Amino acid sequence: MFDVGFWELVLIAIMGLVILGPERLPVAIRTIRGWISGARKFSDTVKAELTEELRVHELHTNLKKAEESNLQNLSPEVAESLKTLREAADSVTAPFKKIDTQTVESKSAISSASSIEADIGQNINESIEQLAEKAQTEDDLKDKSSDIPQR
Repeated sequence: MFDVGFWELVLIAIMGLVILGPERLPVAIRTIRGWISGARKFSDTVKAELTEELRVHELHTNLKKAEESNLQNLSPEVAESLKTLREAADSVTAPFKKIDTQTVESKSAISSASSIEADIGQNINESIEQLAEKAQTEDDLKDKSSDIPQR
């Protein structure tokens, strides 16, 4: 792309050292390196997106060919595209099938948890009532003991 050799790089480094000085040169190099890595990441992302779009377009074209031939006597390329599309469709619907079975299981778990929660709530209420009764009887005993004259 750029025809830059070793001596050109040495010349650029010397010029940078003279212009920026030894204090600012490392910061400038880090900044330029960040810009270059950002540009590379951007170009890689664009390349990956374009590749994916071209693949989708090719699959779409092959699907049209398959529909035109009523899925009969397909070329190996079109058959492979159909297989890829079916696998993609299965991979998309598979999580929803798992969610459906998990929903049924979670509903039964929720109903059993609700009944357990109700039992626990009832047990807590009974325990609170018993503690309140005990506290009341203890208060009554204290009141009665205070009524007794002490010697």
